[in-house]
Amino acid sequence: MAAPPERSGSLVESKTGFDPRIVAFHGILALLLLILFCGLAYQQLIKDAFHHEEERQQNERRVIVPGPRGNIYDRDGRLLVGNRPRFAVVLNLDELRPEFRREFARILSNYKLTGDRDIPAADQLEQIAHASVVQRYMDQVNAVLGRFGTVDSNRLRNHLRRQLLLPYTLIDDLKPEEFAILVEHLPVNSPLQVYTSNTRYYPYGAAAAHALGYVNANEGADDEEFPGEGLTTLKLKGSVGRDGLEKQFDSLLQGEAGYTILRVDPAGYKVNPPIEHRLPVQGHSLTCSLDIEIQKAAEEAIGDETGAAVAMDVRTGEVLAMASKPGYDLNAFSPHLSVAAATDIEARRAWSNIALNGVYSPGSTFKILVSSAALLSGAITPTDTPADCEGVMMVGNRRFFCSNGLEQHGRLALSDAIAESCDIYFYTVGLRTSADVIAAEARRFHLDRPTGIDLPGETHRMLIPDPAWKRRARGENWTPGDTANMAIGQGDVQVTPLLMACFAASFARGELWTTPTLLHDPRRPAQHTEPIGLSGPQRAAILKGMEGATMERGTAHILTSLDVLRVPGVRIAGKTGTAQIKRPQGEVDEAWFICFAPLENPEIAVAVAIEGDVPGENFAGGRYAVPVASAVLKKFFEKKRASAAAIEPPAGPS
Repeated sequence: MAAPPERSGSLVESKTGFDPRIVAFHGILALLLLILFCGLAYQQLIKDAFHHEEERQQNERRVIVPGPRGNIYDRDGRLLVGNRPRFAVVLNLDELRPEFRREFARILSNYKLTGDRDIPAADQLEQIAHASVVQRYMDQVNAVLGRFGTVDSNRLRNHLRRQLLLPYTLIDDLKPEEFAILVEHLPVNSPLQVYTSNTRYYPYGAAAAHALGYVNANEGADDEEFPGEGLTTLKLKGSVGRDGLEKQFDSLLQGEAGYTILRVDPAGYKVNPPIEHRLPVQGHSLTCSLDIEIQKAAEEAIGDETGAAVAMDVRTGEVLAMASKPGYDLNAFSPHLSVAAATDIEARRAWSNIALNGVYSPGSTFKILVSSAALLSGAITPTDTPADCEGVMMVGNRRFFCSNGLEQHGRLALSDAIAESCDIYFYTVGLRTSADVIAAEARRFHLDRPTGIDLPGETHRMLIPDPAWKRRARGENWTPGDTANMAIGQGDVQVTPLLMACFAASFARGELWTTPTLLHDPRRPAQHTEPIGLSGPQRAAILKGMEGATMERGTAHILTSLDVLRVPGVRIAGKTGTAQIKRPQGEVDEAWFICFAPLENPEIAVAVAIEGDVPGENFAGGRYAVPVASAVLKKFFEKKRASAAAIEPPAGPS
């Protein structure tokens, strides 16, 4: 019998062969670990900056504070536009979180105690709690100041939602005495604080209102240039220029904004201290060309009339005064214009800067230009007497009068015709010269275009008509009557007071145009443009007539015959004018006067235009416009004499 096979001493069979399932399991596990590792590395290393920025956007806020605007000074350094402190009572809402929570719990408890099942939603209860807490602080202020202010719950809700980090304003624009009282009574650590900002201030009120302009509130500075791009940004309101120099030079006057970056908790309340902070910086100051004393003299002389006066440095084109009436007090715009004030300005038609945008026929002031055109074209000579004025003449089938037929000047040469403003003379000369030649001369003097002054909104409605324009605009032929009207500055000729001031300054220099400016530069060179081209005798004849206008027989004789209007020791070249303006109530007169002085070496040029308000009233330039120019000239030369006396050394022993 065969022996049984031998058995191993181990009951477990060992396996040393290759098992592909285990290898696959290990591979999958390793792959999963690798993916996990790569994911962690991607999140920790590569996306770290993204998570940091996301966390930053949730936990940080940026507050931008506009800088104060720069000041505006007159040419002598007097402050025309500045900033004044503006006081407000504000409440720091982020300090009231515990009170808000307690008030919420108290209101909810009261609802439950009364058994009221109609309990408002949580957000409504929060709004009630917020308004209740804030009203308690308002009552503290009311008790100190004797006010009766209440909280606007809707405004409070919007502030909490959108501007939680900014102080909530309870009372805006406190009076100085109220500010002083509150500073004494408010605890230093109270959530109630007196907040000081600034608002625009105009020391001279309504003086030069249209030239200086005003500001309105805006949403604040652009935020692209500040650190913290992408953060939720809150902006305190700043201001932006809306008219005049405030608008024209807004970018210069705007202050440099400051900013604060704050850390906030999940509820949006700030966590002190700030992460970053930079203080705002005031804007650049501006020195304008106006002389506030001359400006006030012009405005006071215009008084309650409607009109404008412009005074200009003949040499440089710097505007010394730009008066427009009716006006308005610029301080009414600070901190904001009330509805009542805006309605009043509208009712008085005071918005418009008449010096810049008042478009009128220039009347007989235009005869200076017609004289230049006639002399240069050879239509007349200085000694010609082309007409015999008997008070009326026929042009075509129409009767044209001289001073409404009340004057009979007889035969006059150019100088006397200018001095006495004889219409018959200029009807005749205008017809000899032709409308095309007169229009071309007016365009040489740039009377058909804006002056280019550094102010916004200058009108483009000035007009120098000619036969081609009439055919194009109206489909009508030009008539001799149109030429006669044009020769005395009426009909369709349209200019502004500023344009006529530029004309006076240009003629004073013997040149064709002047570019006005409202910026003062003590080193500004004299302007020089193309010469008019008049010969010595031709120019002398016109100047003699303009000086004669201010003498005994002239239309502006009150300038030298009345002591109150006389400018001692100064020879003045001037020209009056009267034109008609169509109004809904009928035709009214427009009184003009242009002049420059001293005649022998002109320094200042003036143009004045005053509107009549009663149809049919004789509103002659010599009667209404000359006194305004007189006030301007007297103040100018008074200041000049005072300045000369101040620098002249005192007389001493020889």
